[in-house]
Amino acid sequence: MTSWPAVLSLLPLGLLAMAVALGRFVRPSADEWCFLPYVRDHGISGLTGKFYFHDNGRIANGWLVGLYAEPGVPGHQWFGLVSGVLMLGLLWAVVTLGLRRVGVSVARGVPLLVASMTAAVFLFASANTYKTFYWPAASVSHTLAPVLACAAVIPPLLVRGHRGRIAVLVAAVIAGAFLGTLSEETSVVMLVVLSAVLLCAGRLFTQRMRGYVRRWSMATMAGVAIGVLLLVTSPGSRQRREKYGAGTSMLAPHSLAASLAQFAHILATILSTWQYLGAVAAGLVLGLSATGRPGRVLLPCRPWPAAAGGLLAFLLCGYLCTVITYPVFGRHVVTTERTWNDYLLLYVLVLAGIGALLGRAVRTRVRRPAPLLAAGAAGAAALVCAGVCLSLAVPLHGLGRQMQVRAQQWDHQDRWLREQSASGAQVLPYKPLHVGRMLEPFGGKPGGWPAVCVADYYQVRQVTEAKRLH
Repeated sequence: MTSWPAVLSLLPLGLLAMAVALGRFVRPSADEWCFLPYVRDHGISGLTGKFYFHDNGRIANGWLVGLYAEPGVPGHQWFGLVSGVLMLGLLWAVVTLGLRRVGVSVARGVPLLVASMTAAVFLFASANTYKTFYWPAASVSHTLAPVLACAAVIPPLLVRGHRGRIAVLVAAVIAGAFLGTLSEETSVVMLVVLSAVLLCAGRLFTQRMRGYVRRWSMATMAGVAIGVLLLVTSPGSRQRREKYGAGTSMLAPHSLAASLAQFAHILATILSTWQYLGAVAAGLVLGLSATGRPGRVLLPCRPWPAAAGGLLAFLLCGYLCTVITYPVFGRHVVTTERTWNDYLLLYVLVLAGIGALLGRAVRTRVRRPAPLLAAGAAGAAALVCAGVCLSLAVPLHGLGRQMQVRAQQWDHQDRWLREQSASGAQVLPYKPLHVGRMLEPFGGKPGGWPAVCVADYYQVRQVTEAKRLH
């Protein structure tokens, strides 16, 4: 049955379908209390300008936030579906085009299995799935951003011909600049990975391809550098650094040492999360079914050193991302799991690549017992995929119940607050409704952020903390 990988892909696809269906229970919280009234009063362009001049300098980030904030609450409810389908589609395209470009054919459904399992473990093996997938503000900055960075390879994989390649180089600069103003951490990951590609292009690619790969890498890096320069020189970024003392302090010896210690804790959590083996299992299926096409040239590099280089790149990216986030979050960077996602996607993709190499080794290096061993490896991969999906589905279902309860309470309180505001009330009680360790008014400071934004949202002078719903 050559289509069994397609059947196996139904497991992670079902998990993703369950997750996007639960997105209808998402309601605003934390930063979004402030985004909603600002977009209502000033539009998407106003919020983008606010990000640049006052908040953090992230122009692209402000624009994307404005896109989901402009419709109001429905924008939050649809965000999971839109972002989930987009991320799965982009990863599927990367896998499919990448295999085609290096001259590898696989069994039907394998690219979809790899893409869906990669997306599932990336999104739901997180220590805080709500902030990774359901909180739009965090997803835009730290979950969607690395997937968009990965998808930057799609144009060069698609285009052929001299004119097309020139257009791709121009697009690489533009895409790099966009990503540079979307997420500082994703920018760090891109610069590290592309630097590695530049240094190792002679070993990784055929002579016919390496020149263009180097030009594309340099064009993308130039775009990222332009975006990062726009970000760090912005008034908003300058104010943010001054607020948290995150200027030269991140390069101080004590900060570098503390960042290393914190990253060690983060790494221990990541390495002990067994569900990431789902990516290895999906890669194993790919390697077991992969065959070269006649007349096509495979990558000339030795695969295992390349995999080791990928793991080293992940470690370096993780540490550097911790260095730039530590001045803001301090020791809480260990519990700010959403900031890990910028380099976690790289980790998941490397694991999938290692799985593919293991599958390839089983197919090509074992002689007589190869068919039996291959069948056993395929069965083990299927069991791991099933176990991972089941282990992720249980807590996801529990989170969905919490989200549903909060949505019902939120909607009830929202109707009451709107009625009171319409009748002329200026001071209203608000009961904080928590989910996924999200910040809600009042955070220990009565009348403080984001309570001020809640009052602005309902167009009243003040909201006070209530112990029960009205």
